[in-house]
Amino acid sequence: MSLAGIRALTFDTGGTVLDWHTGFREAFAVAGRRHGIEHDWAALANGLRRRSMEAMLDLRANGTPGHNFDDAHRTCLDALLEDEGLAAFDAADRRSIAWDAPHGFTAWPDVREGLAALRERYIVASFSLLSCRLIIDTSRRNGLSWDAVLSCEGLGIYKLLPASYRRAAAMLQLRSDECLMVACHPFDLDAAQAQGFRTALVRRPTEWGADSASRPPLPPAGS
Repeated sequence: MSLAGIRALTFDTGGTVLDWHTGFREAFAVAGRRHGIEHDWAALANGLRRRSMEAMLDLRANGTPGHNFDDAHRTCLDALLEDEGLAAFDAADRRSIAWDAPHGFTAWPDVREGLAALRERYIVASFSLLSCRLIIDTSRRNGLSWDAVLSCEGLGIYKLLPASYRRAAAMLQLRSDECLMVACHPFDLDAAQAQGFRTALVRRPTEWGADSASRPPLPPAGS
């Protein structure tokens, strides 16, 4: 793939950069052990991620949810635990899962060195649905260096709305065709491409855990 004319790489962060599944699964398992509960923690991790993503992929006219991703994690966790009959999980468990775990997600092994190498030639930005604080915390934890953090929370408009991609490019003072959207989610790449971005698909075969291959891609909200 030619990168001629590309001046900035904008990275989806949850999933493409961060291994959310392992972080959530381990946090659920720790809470379960505290209460002597056995469960399919991997399925719960995926359930929380799916619900939270659906809460953020808001394609209504204004496109600005009244919550950020941290809020979505918390409210979706409460609903998930109720549905799964896990009322024994107390406030400390819930904070550990909904806040401590995502703010401590581990980056995939190729990310740190890869970003550093790319920054020698390009502007490299996080362009994510995640909250600004979550990106900051996980970047500090994993030693990730960005030239810019373009959290949709800060942009005031969320992917997958067309204007979110145009605004991200404008924040970098670049044309859309000078930006390369990097993501492991085809729906994100499709939305970016429709606004003139070049795109690159990163494969994360275990994003949804060991049985990721059997899991369908998350559909855009409103589809």
